[in-house]
Amino acid sequence: MTENQILQGLGLIAVLAVGSQLVASRLRIPALIILLPVGFAAGALTDIVDPDKLLGDAFSPMVSLAVAVILYEAGLGLDINGLHGHMHRVVVRLIWIGVLLTWGATAVLAVPLLGMSKSSAVMLGVILVVSGPTVVGPLLHFVRPTERLQRILIWEGSLIDPVGGILGALAFHAVVASGSSDLRGKIGQFAASSVVGLIGGAVGAAVLWLLLSRLHLGEVLGTTAQLAAAVGVAAACDAIRDDTGLIAAIVMGMALANLPGVSLPARRPFLETLVSLIIGLLFISISATVTPASLRHVVLPTLALVAALVLVVRPLVALLSTLRTDLLRGERAFIGWMAPRGIVAASTASTFSAALVADHVDGAQKILPATFLVIVTTVTLYGLSAHPVARRLGALRPARARPLLVGGDPWAIDLGSALRSAGLDVLMWAGREDQRALIRAAGLPLAPGALLAAATGEGAELEGITGVLLLTEEDDFNALAAETLRGTVDGFVHRLGPPGLSHGVVAPYAGGDTLFGAELNRPGLARRYEDGARIVLRPVADGIPDGHALLFLVRPDGRLDPVTGTRTPRPEARDAAVLLSPVRAPGPVPAG
Repeated sequence: MTENQILQGLGLIAVLAVGSQLVASRLRIPALIILLPVGFAAGALTDIVDPDKLLGDAFSPMVSLAVAVILYEAGLGLDINGLHGHMHRVVVRLIWIGVLLTWGATAVLAVPLLGMSKSSAVMLGVILVVSGPTVVGPLLHFVRPTERLQRILIWEGSLIDPVGGILGALAFHAVVASGSSDLRGKIGQFAASSVVGLIGGAVGAAVLWLLLSRLHLGEVLGTTAQLAAAVGVAAACDAIRDDTGLIAAIVMGMALANLPGVSLPARRPFLETLVSLIIGLLFISISATVTPASLRHVVLPTLALVAALVLVVRPLVALLSTLRTDLLRGERAFIGWMAPRGIVAASTASTFSAALVADHVDGAQKILPATFLVIVTTVTLYGLSAHPVARRLGALRPARARPLLVGGDPWAIDLGSALRSAGLDVLMWAGREDQRALIRAAGLPLAPGALLAAATGEGAELEGITGVLLLTEEDDFNALAAETLRGTVDGFVHRLGPPGLSHGVVAPYAGGDTLFGAELNRPGLARRYEDGARIVLRPVADGIPDGHALLFLVRPDGRLDPVTGTRTPRPEARDAAVLLSPVRAPGPVPAG
């Protein structure tokens, strides 16, 4: 390729990766449903989207390092404290039972269905055991199943990827060696690879712990250090033993997420943006290596293989993994309907199939197109059916809003009681122990752990928080927290307005819409409450009495619609209104 063709090819891959994700976000479907066919079409219709020609021998190691970055970022979301009771048992079972059954069933079925040799069928089987957070995470975010279902499936997807990568490398070497290694030797090789990955991950985590906890790096340098450590450690481990970098990356991420004294940014915008871009680039590049000719004789046999995996193998894995646990029947069934394949399956297939074809292993040329079809089919099937299936099984979270109220003043607690009386799943957080005691006395649930862990990033996703109301008496805290949380919570983030431009270092100048308008700022609302005003709940159909200030509307579908400085929602007949009553004026019975 000429220099101009290389530039055009790399530029087109980047544009297609981001463009496909933009289209998928607008259609509210998983990005893989767009990425894979777009990459396949680009490879078939152009001569410049060809990773092997663009990058040559560097393509395979670059894919391995890119996947390591993805798994490191996924590991940062794996908080061990959130995996307790029967959830831990289910995750462990899903990994080892899932690997054994999926590997065995795929290998057995691939021989007659795809006409593969036993060696190629074994290789395909180990490639298809993986799932992955890059596919499961977006699907679960869209579906919003129960909290423990989300935890279980995220942990399974994150942990099974490095296991599958290591098994793939071992199976590859066994196939190349004509299966001469005995079972004991293979187990020893797996153990050695695991040790290399674990040691590498531990060393990388220790280095990052020293950097982040002792040097107090800022967000930019801290993120850069994490990226360099993940890539460097993964590369070093892979140089020692193939694919051990995947284990090292996930171990580093998990360690940093759970080690005390590590100050990780509440938001990881650069790392998350990089991972999103890497996913797009990888799927476009790998799917572009699949040619139409390679699919000609594998489409129908692969669809039959997918049917067996989806309808028989995965439900059996879920059944055995959830036996004698406290999971509900619908939750067990949903686990049996969630096993999409993702980036690690694509990358391992791309890496190993070319080498096996070059080594003249019978049927190896079918590994990559069959894997491509399995990924496309499972992602499309689960992506389009997961939400209605979860709804039918009763595995969805309640559709009603779950706001997090930050603050423990008496009026804020009464507001929480009013919202709970309206049917919302209210969660509260307060820093002072006396305020936390008042919240417990009111019968309202407290957010576990620190505020940012409960309200940002993976925390918000796992706890199901749909909005944050910052109601503390510290105006600067409210303003800074709003800036930190905005864009990371799946819903609104609003704060009380400060008393004026003369109060606070940050609050008067911070952006964002404040609650309730200029007159009902923090001191004004607290003063009215001290003078006798109360938070009341009243059906809109009964009318809003004179002198009552509208604070929120609770819609019939459970949505919470706040009044802000720039917007007052229009009441409708079936709404419930949360009001601030006049000072010392008779009115409806206070909520709670």
